Amino acid sequence: MSQPLYDPVWLERMYNNRALVPDHMSYLDRWAQASAQVRASQPCSLDVPYGEGDGERLDIFPASSARTGGVPVMVFIHGGYWRSLDKSDHSFVAPAFTQAGVCVVVLNYALCPGSPQAPVTVAHIVRQMEKALAWVGRNIARHGGNPQCITAVGHSAGGQLAALLLTSVWPLIGGDLPDGLVRSALSISGVHDLEPVMHTPFLQESLHLTEQQVLHCSPSRLLEPPAGVLYCAVGGNESPEFLRQNRLVQDAWGSHTVPRCQVLEGLNHFSILDTLAQPGKDLHHMALNLLRA
Repeated sequence: MSQPLYDPVWLERMYNNRALVPDHMSYLDRWAQASAQVRASQPCSLDVPYGEGDGERLDIFPASSARTGGVPVMVFIHGGYWRSLDKSDHSFVAPAFTQAGVCVVVLNYALCPGSPQAPVTVAHIVRQMEKALAWVGRNIARHGGNPQCITAVGHSAGGQLAALLLTSVWPLIGGDLPDGLVRSALSISGVHDLEPVMHTPFLQESLHLTEQQVLHCSPSRLLEPPAGVLYCAVGGNESPEFLRQNRLVQDAWGSHTVPRCQVLEGLNHFSILDTLAQPGKDLHHMALNLLRA
């Protein structure tokens, strides 16, 4: 990697999204308030365990209407650079999809760096996401979902996790799991190469990334999955690095696997997620296209 990507000052400017969006707290506060209203007003199953580890819980929002054989399933993975935020901040994404006949599952995971007794790494979180999707595959039919129609959607760090789920070898994770358990994915402002993150001081102090983790947990450094489709989107007002990160996985996997790699003009790292939950917006349509394919 060439300069200036090793320059810590430049990297902090490129990857500190909260500094780039001075009113970011207004987004986070609004998401939390809207999410609490959704949980209070919409049928849901909360804090369902998908494992016994720290953070291994998920929330399920069933579709407003049933379908023979089950409805498509959207599994949403929140961002926060693998070290902050919570599924409870993101229930607001559910209603626009449940009303469109989609079962929505919002995942939690342990946050880096964990504790000295139980350290948490990005690789650990990847394994948790595989465990969560295995649970969804085995159990979502009870909630009206079709386990053969699962789309992973993630924002920022969650975009990296969603993309990686397309590369998982599910029969090795569980003998009862089919190839292609995750049929498609949408990475929103995703981080597809972790090497710059490893050199970004304010992130590395929590993540403790190693070169091996960068190789194994960067979608753009892995071979394209044998099946599945990934869409990528980034806000036009995001940093040049996030615009570059958005293109990386299409460059690596090809346009057959990543047929859409969109720059959504006028949106920043936070406002782009708002549009996922707004029918009529490009990002909402991208998600529906994957879910209904």
